[in-house]
Amino acid sequence: MESTRQRKFARLIQKELGDIFQKDLKEITGNHLVTITVVRVSPDLGIAKVYLSFLPDKGKTEKIDMLRENIKQIRQELAARIRHQVRIIPELQFFIDDTEEEAMRINQLLAGLNIPPAPAEEAEDSEE
Repeated sequence: MESTRQRKFARLIQKELGDIFQKDLKEITGNHLVTITVVRVSPDLGIAKVYLSFLPDKGKTEKIDMLRENIKQIRQELAARIRHQVRIIPELQFFIDDTEEEAMRINQLLAGLNIPPAPAEEAEDSEE
C-alpha cells in the first residue's frame, strides 16, 4: 500500500518524465509515442519504477533498451525540473507495460472457452 507521499511523488515523476519524453528527448524516442502508464516509488523515494507503453508497438524492446542506455541523461533532465520540489532525485528503472497485451490474451482465452448450456432441470429451478 502506497502512502500519500509516494503517490504524489509518483504523479510528479510521471508528469515530468512525460514532458521530457515529448519535448526534450525526441532523438531517443524517435517516431514512437511513449506513454508512462504507471510509476511506482519505493517507500524511501529512492527508486522509481517507470512502466512504459509504446505506439507503434513494433521495436519497443529496442526503444526501452535505448532509454536504459540513456538513463543518466534522463535522470539529469528530471533533476533539472524537480530539484526545487524534492530532496531526492530517484534512481529510474524502466519496464515495458504489458497490461494491454495480457488483457487481450485473457480475452482470447475466454472467447475460446466452450461452455455448455445448463441442463434443463437447473434452468427450471432457477426460475422459481
